[in-house]
Amino acid sequence: MLSDHYHPWIDAQGQSPFVWSVIGSIAQAIARLRIGTGVTCPLMRMHPAVVAQAAATAAALLPGRFMLGVGTGENLNEHILGDSWPPGATRRAMLEEAVALIRCLWQGGLRSHHGHYYTVENAQLYTLPALLPPVLVAASGTRSAHLAGRLGDGLITVGSQARLVDRFIAAGGAGKPRYMELTVCWAPEEAEARRLAQARWPIAGMRGALLSDLRLPSHFAQAAGIITEETIAQAVICGPDPTRHHAAITQAAEAGYTHVWVYQIGPDQAGFFQFYAHEVLPKLHK
Repeated sequence: MLSDHYHPWIDAQGQSPFVWSVIGSIAQAIARLRIGTGVTCPLMRMHPAVVAQAAATAAALLPGRFMLGVGTGENLNEHILGDSWPPGATRRAMLEEAVALIRCLWQGGLRSHHGHYYTVENAQLYTLPALLPPVLVAASGTRSAHLAGRLGDGLITVGSQARLVDRFIAAGGAGKPRYMELTVCWAPEEAEARRLAQARWPIAGMRGALLSDLRLPSHFAQAAGIITEETIAQAVICGPDPTRHHAAITQAAEAGYTHVWVYQIGPDQAGFFQFYAHEVLPKLHK
């Protein structure tokens, strides 16, 4: 799963590339992995008609292995064109119309749409995959989880949140996949992992409107100044103890998630992969 950001949350995170170029590159280098956006906001910075074309091309490059994750976005990325930042209820309504428009364009042929938020005139996608990608909807609260169950082909959340899974299922999500992002920071020593997590991923300790409403990486850095290492360590699995990683994934399964993707904060990706290959995944396979 790849983030679709214009900015990183804080400058220390460094890179923030155009996700559709990255997906095209990955498509030429892999044969088995499934790839998805985690998540695209098809509301303001990216018009849903453009997202429809981008996702259709990605799905054609990755036959049966691409997923379009969508959500209501963050001011951090969406303010750049000078648009006002709508309240959550408006963004959910925009997302519903955007997803309907994307699916309409995916049906092929010449299409027009005159909706409350979007207008499309005489648009046709000529590159369409044989198998259309599922649309997974991100949720951070019960109202968006309800929308995801009604609208999406699956659910995405950050962290294990059983109440969101329950709301998703009750709104029509029974039998649909449910994805969770598990944030970890592997390093050979727990103290080093905790230090890295606080320096690189302070957003793990932020909640509510802070994540969606702050405008600049510098604003997130200012908010991070009041978040302690202990707070981050409670939200992120830090260090080399495989039982903690295993327990977090097991907890997600018990909460009703069908898939977990693991996000490694630290820079030692090779060490992280070896750790999961030899110490975490074998326990899960059993």
